[in-house]
Amino acid sequence: MIKRHIEDSIRQRLFGGKAIVIMGARQVGKTTLLRQLFANDAQNVLWLSGDDIDVRNLFEHISATRLKAIIGTHRVVVIDEAQRISDVGIKLKLITDQIPDVQLVATGSSSFELANRINEPLTGRKWEYKMYPLSFAELVDHTNLLEEKRMLSHRLVYGSYPDVVTHPNDETTILRQLAESYLYKDILEFDKIHKPEKLMKLLQALAYQVGSEVAFNELARLCGLDAKTVNNYVNILEQAYIIFRLGSFSRNLRNELKNSKKIYFYDNGIRNAIISNFAQIENRMDAGALFENYAVSECIKRKAYTGNYANSWFWRTTARQELDYIEERDGQLSVFEFKWNPKRKSSLPLSFKNSYPNAQFTVIHRDNIEELLLFR
Repeated sequence: MIKRHIEDSIRQRLFGGKAIVIMGARQVGKTTLLRQLFANDAQNVLWLSGDDIDVRNLFEHISATRLKAIIGTHRVVVIDEAQRISDVGIKLKLITDQIPDVQLVATGSSSFELANRINEPLTGRKWEYKMYPLSFAELVDHTNLLEEKRMLSHRLVYGSYPDVVTHPNDETTILRQLAESYLYKDILEFDKIHKPEKLMKLLQALAYQVGSEVAFNELARLCGLDAKTVNNYVNILEQAYIIFRLGSFSRNLRNELKNSKKIYFYDNGIRNAIISNFAQIENRMDAGALFENYAVSECIKRKAYTGNYANSWFWRTTARQELDYIEERDGQLSVFEFKWNPKRKSSLPLSFKNSYPNAQFTVIHRDNIEELLLFR
């Protein structure tokens, strides 16, 4: 279930004079992809990991001369979890500029650390990719559409991390370990996390509010934090690829909410691990919220993997009219409502229809999910 679309793109860009940077949460398959990519040339690849203290020490006061000695005759240098190396952008630039015959590949599970440190030093010198848990389309390619639709209820509860998908019956244990890895190995090591117990409360609050608008002042009250700290913590959670924000769509109507936001989890399984709820979908009160979280997160993956640069929002008015998801591509608005139950009816609000008469409206449910995730 390797990400063939990313592998093919990287293969085309190898030895083109630029670094290749792959971002994404831990355990989504970044290292697996690279080992597959270089399987036929493994002896020419130098593997280094920022998780290893000796590697971090090695890069502390590195020079181009010493780098050349360490790299030797290797044609490719892979640096896993590069965000853990101090001043990593400057070190990567050193390799790219001073050893141009070597292809540099770096991976990172925290864009907060890595992107902020490499963007300026590597401006114009890198190709960047993002990886996520397995997408609906990838799983369909691995099995078939019918099989994956049969597994949809399972995905809503356990998500789509590769290790979860390939180890049936061990999903709960794996997800708990993944959640702990996120929280304790990555996020809580950030210098800006001064109250880890409050961060856990915030994550749980966000998990319970999936599919609903969030207000930082209200979250601050629930978690015993100030609104500024909540905003900082949400930024860190976003940069660690645990959650993402969806803004509100507003153009024509006076009563459209302009600055509202929703927060979703990239993976349903991680969301459910945070609140320790792996009950089956038939026995849950939050089935609709889980389906919405799944659908929106899958749309994010689809856009990233297909090169579709559509803008995304939700829509709501002060009169509480709401639409779950809107995409705009080449000036065309596509509007979606997500209903887990196919028998649930929904229609486009008259105010939206009058203001945006050319918008296309579709109700997405468990029986037609492929219309959103495969055919757009």
